[in-house]
Amino acid sequence: MANMRKRMVALSAAAALAVTLAACGGGDSDGSPSSDGGSGDTGAKGGTLQYLQHFPFESVDPQRIYYGVELANFRRTVYRSLVGFPFDNDPKVANAPVPDLATDTGTSTENNKVWSFTLKDGIKWEDGSDITCEDFKYGASRAFADDVLTGGAGFYLKSYLDIPTDPKGGSMYKGPYRGDGQELFDKAVTCDGKTITYHFNKPWPDFPLSVASLMATDPYKESQDHGDKSKWTIFSNGPYKIDGNTWDVDKGATLVRNDQYDESTDTPDKLRLALPDEIDYQIFTAAEPILDRLVADSDPNAITSARIAPSYFSQIEGPVADRASLVESPYTNYLVPNQKTLTDPKVRQALALATDVNGYIKAEGGDKAGVPAESIINPNLPGYTEQEAFSGSNDGDPEAAKALLEEAGVDMPYPITYTYGQSETQDKTAAILKEGWEAAGFKVTLDPLADTYYDVINQPDKDSDVVWAGWGADWPSAMTVLPPLFDSRTNFARDANGNVTNLGQDYGYYQSDEFEGLIDQAATAPDIDTQNDLLTQADTVLANDTAYIPLDTSVFYWLRGSAITGFMTDAASNSYPDLGPIGVTQ
Repeated sequence: MANMRKRMVALSAAAALAVTLAACGGGDSDGSPSSDGGSGDTGAKGGTLQYLQHFPFESVDPQRIYYGVELANFRRTVYRSLVGFPFDNDPKVANAPVPDLATDTGTSTENNKVWSFTLKDGIKWEDGSDITCEDFKYGASRAFADDVLTGGAGFYLKSYLDIPTDPKGGSMYKGPYRGDGQELFDKAVTCDGKTITYHFNKPWPDFPLSVASLMATDPYKESQDHGDKSKWTIFSNGPYKIDGNTWDVDKGATLVRNDQYDESTDTPDKLRLALPDEIDYQIFTAAEPILDRLVADSDPNAITSARIAPSYFSQIEGPVADRASLVESPYTNYLVPNQKTLTDPKVRQALALATDVNGYIKAEGGDKAGVPAESIINPNLPGYTEQEAFSGSNDGDPEAAKALLEEAGVDMPYPITYTYGQSETQDKTAAILKEGWEAAGFKVTLDPLADTYYDVINQPDKDSDVVWAGWGADWPSAMTVLPPLFDSRTNFARDANGNVTNLGQDYGYYQSDEFEGLIDQAATAPDIDTQNDLLTQADTVLANDTAYIPLDTSVFYWLRGSAITGFMTDAASNSYPDLGPIGVTQ
């Protein structure tokens, strides 16, 4: 189950557009490489790249990293894994892992329940010691120490590794610091010389995709582990190392070249060109000072995690526009009807028909903020198809919606409450949605939440009829979209009497035996193609049940300094500026 941090990045991407919280993308607005050559412009080595960031990182410990901006930055610079996603503007190429620290992309047996990888020769840590199979095994073990190491994406490993659960449903293995159940972990993750093997309790055909996207399986040298105190220290195996070892959460740090890195063990033209001699991270408290500096080009060697806000759109003209890139992101924004209160399918269908998607996008900031979505699965993900249930007018059709409400025989105006995360932008989008719904015969009460959000809408007693949400896949697979959002079995927490106490990400109280049956078949599919076909079928069940109403795929607008070469974004998973090909000319 994906955690709150990923969801909050998606929420911030749309609900807080005005303050341009960090987001992602890949290529120019037409999908071609950037005007400076994109991945085709390899640039030259040398110089200092400035990375201007408008919020602190969550952690620099690989097993605690989950924010997309951290994954995009550290995977190309200080941390390597078994396999990685190549930088490329073509999503099909970018979504296909290539070997990194392993000799190949893995070998599976027992119907994808067992995966093995053999390590390359000559791979080293920054102190010159060899990276071993035991380092990978120890890194995976840290994912189970959730009493010490908070955050990260270790929940996937805890779900899949073949380790028994305790009476409370948790893993019998409690991580390397306590050591309880160590013998169980030692059976699930084994080393034979340079070969590491993972034994899972169910098929995991896209395991290499998860390894390339996330860091839970990254190697970690046990002698360098100080538990929670390792949160801000970096022990590198990549082309850079941190200058001074410790990251300052409020100020950042400078990365310098790691003299123990051997590019002959890497695939530079696919994974990390490592062009700048140094990368200087600077942390700001807001996006506006960063955007002001970039518009003025006072920092020609700079890139940023801050998107261009709508208030700056008018300034992106002439030479400034030559330094901007408009790209589609992995994030989909959507609405969730409450299945407990909107029990009549025709009422939910009417709500979908009356949804003015184009008006919503215009209120967000127009085509520089989003493009209409026709599924909750991102168009760049395998398993995507345009769902016929959402293929009508993106302007909404209030008259057709009103006819459905009349067929349903409900009293009109039909009262509904719409809950969303409050911001200046989202207040505008809510007003647009309300106008379309009320033209169709609904009576809308707006319910903006100013402070907390997801921890409120996942409560069963929340009096919402429809809520806003946003989501991005953890790796290029709809298995990280549909089950985390709509499988009631993994989402609903229940008390001793079987009463639902928390909805998880299934905010609309959705439950379908047909849908969950398809998810079970997908989870045990013998290959990825079969899995994707089953997931497409499951998405169609959701669409026909109006379990969600897609709004838009977020578009991210990036600005960079004039001395930046090879600018592109991570097309495979998180879509932040990709440090693999980026360089500077001065």
